[in-house]
Amino acid sequence: MGCAQSSSEITKPRILISTDIGGTDPDDNQSMIHLLMYANEFQIEGLVSTSFQTGTTDNIFEMIDLYEKDLPKLRAHAPDLPNPDALRALTKQGTTKEAPYKGYRESSEGSDWIIKCAKKQSDQPLWVLVWGGIEDVAQALHDAPEIEDKIRVYWIGGPNKKWGANAYAYIAEKHPNLWMIENNATYRGWFMDSESPKDLKAKVFFENYIKNVGHMGTDFINYYEGRIKMGDTPSLAYVMNGNPDDPTTESWGGEFVKINHSSRTIFQGNSSIADTVVAYGIQEWHFKGPELDIPQDSVCFTMEISKQVWPGYYLGKGVYATRYSSKKPEAASYKTSSAIPELDGHTGQYVSIKPWPGKKDKDDYVLGENWYGDLPDEALFLKDQQGAKTISRHREAFLMDWAKRWAWLNN
Repeated sequence: MGCAQSSSEITKPRILISTDIGGTDPDDNQSMIHLLMYANEFQIEGLVSTSFQTGTTDNIFEMIDLYEKDLPKLRAHAPDLPNPDALRALTKQGTTKEAPYKGYRESSEGSDWIIKCAKKQSDQPLWVLVWGGIEDVAQALHDAPEIEDKIRVYWIGGPNKKWGANAYAYIAEKHPNLWMIENNATYRGWFMDSESPKDLKAKVFFENYIKNVGHMGTDFINYYEGRIKMGDTPSLAYVMNGNPDDPTTESWGGEFVKINHSSRTIFQGNSSIADTVVAYGIQEWHFKGPELDIPQDSVCFTMEISKQVWPGYYLGKGVYATRYSSKKPEAASYKTSSAIPELDGHTGQYVSIKPWPGKKDKDDYVLGENWYGDLPDEALFLKDQQGAKTISRHREAFLMDWAKRWAWLNN
């Protein structure tokens, strides 16, 4: 497997998964189980661990071990499911640190693997499906910019964009011509089941089709007590069902709109409750301070927003900055802390609104011809989640298709 390509696999989509499995959100374990059960549908070229908490490749190996135990029953129905050792061989460790302000840090085994697979001779693009931080993609593009037109990225943004704002900013500014689906809210249609029939509710589906079915089904209870979240699975579902060449058409992974800008707001100093930004956009606060003889990107202050703390960096010439992206429409406040008096104790507020990316502004990132985002039509919102109905309306189809595979393990 790896970066090799056999003639029998030539029509299968080439995919590489970047996952923060093992971090604070166990939904990646659920998504990994789903991926492995459908692994015969793809050429899996990489499984990259990119977690900023406790996750490592060991968490991926644990899922492959479960898959291996269930494989004999699964192969009775899908003989071309991949060998577990082949999957282990293409599992690579990505970065374990968020990118600094410049948007990249240093190469990792994972970012190097993205480059290697992207450069492989193929008539197909490499689908890079990002379930967590986008740091390894940013690093790969920095180290080998020539791969920009060889990959297609489907990123589950939202909260991942909040944590990866610097890496995202680098890609949007330096690689605007990347083929990118930026899914900041649409993915929530996979697990927001308020409009679902009773037998397709997250917990009910687990009880009826997954509970104690095979080794993977027995393990499933460990994640959200079996309730289906799988917020990253829409990236895989996108290339499973529909026309992946055209994000503006329906698919199990959502429907999207072409966008030509990505919202960004730069505050010179503090912001107030009167300042409105766009949810999922990039917000920057720039502060003046002393000119220090320290490297750029040195962390010199922190900013606390909604009980979470974000680093602030030295940009040089007495300018300091931090980036943030709200994962939903919200009103929030912040406070800075620093040993540097000029940066300590700043307070302020902001209000983020829908839809994204909003009206054009002078600070926005200008994007190329192949960047797509959540549909802004309010009729397609689930509560305040933009575009989520473009996935939720397919709930019965994608869940019952999965139920058939669980039945293979129940024989």
